[in-house]
Amino acid sequence: MKRLRGFVLAAVFVLSGCAGGVDGGAIEVIDVSGPLDARALRFIAESIENAAERGQEMAVVQINSPAVLDGEGFDRVLGLLQEPPLPVATWVGPYPAIAYGGAAVLATTAEHAAAAPGATWGRVNPVVVGEDRAEVIGPEDVRPVEELDSVAMEPALRQYLARLDGEEFATASGPVTVSTLEEIDGQQVVKTIVFRKPGIVDRFFRLAVIPEAAFFFLTVGLTIVAFEFYALGPGVAAGVAAVSLYLGGWGLVTLPTRWWAFALLIAGWALLTRSHQAGGSKPSLIAGTLALFAGGVWLVEGEGQIDARWWLILLSVLAVLFFYLLAMPTVQRARLSTMTVGREGLVGLKGTAVSQFDPDGVVEIDGARWRATAHREAGLAPGSEVVVTGVDGLYLEVNPAPREN
Repeated sequence: MKRLRGFVLAAVFVLSGCAGGVDGGAIEVIDVSGPLDARALRFIAESIENAAERGQEMAVVQINSPAVLDGEGFDRVLGLLQEPPLPVATWVGPYPAIAYGGAAVLATTAEHAAAAPGATWGRVNPVVVGEDRAEVIGPEDVRPVEELDSVAMEPALRQYLARLDGEEFATASGPVTVSTLEEIDGQQVVKTIVFRKPGIVDRFFRLAVIPEAAFFFLTVGLTIVAFEFYALGPGVAAGVAAVSLYLGGWGLVTLPTRWWAFALLIAGWALLTRSHQAGGSKPSLIAGTLALFAGGVWLVEGEGQIDARWWLILLSVLAVLFFYLLAMPTVQRARLSTMTVGREGLVGLKGTAVSQFDPDGVVEIDGARWRATAHREAGLAPGSEVVVTGVDGLYLEVNPAPREN
């Protein structure tokens, strides 16, 4: 029972976005890793404002981000760091944390800023990826934080907080001297630390704000749509496809997307689907694979801050090929080999070709789709009426249906 109670409490803690803590006198650490989209920036701003309302001693924004993706949210957080409602510090960490673009600006804006040794910063322009801003701040390359005179080197967060004891901070209501240590059993220890992380809803949407993840969700969703259409029919996989496409779409509207690359991605998926329809057409298969890969690599215009890594895109493409070349044909063969289906009972029935035959293809009979084969000279194309003349292993044998007088 104790274990169950502990599990429930832990689950509530996670679902609430790690929002539990002490009101008044505590130190709040706002931890948001990854690209800073609108939801992440709003969470940072609201956490700073709420910490002030709760009367906390101070807040620390923990940064590990390659880019900022929303200008409005960036301006809001920047304003709070310049005129904070309570003492606010920043820390780029833990190692090997990064701060590029607008994240580098935020990391160095606070009056008291620190970073873990070995962390890197730079690639400041653009400050907000996808937005044309006039700011020209900092280097275009990546540099170690040790080069920054305004940033202290602090390998651990608690060590940093201990050093801040007695430091004066400028706030919107005037200068404030913080007290980060308290005495317990005759020893000076850091006060209670409350970690704030985005809630489960925010984390769900942020799954797709990385280029490789957005590409993965898009291709998985599209592939499962084709898988459902040709192999299974509506079912659980349809729900998976819907969620994947939703996340992929969220990534597209959040990230700076090259729409021509998105069109190339769709064309690649369409060519792979056509290859499957045509019984494994190699030209369509090769062209579709190349188009899908190229669309993924260039899908996001990351400006050197948040570009897609080609090898992760390649892994997603290989997963798609696995579905088209192995999973979908295997499921279809399993359907055709099921004795209860009664393929022999289809002999003599008429249907419609739904793919080009060369000589294999797909036909639809009484609302069900089947793998079929025909003579090459039959010239069957999508829409051609066919009649089942026999069963050849896992394939139906079909011929053009005779015209009725």
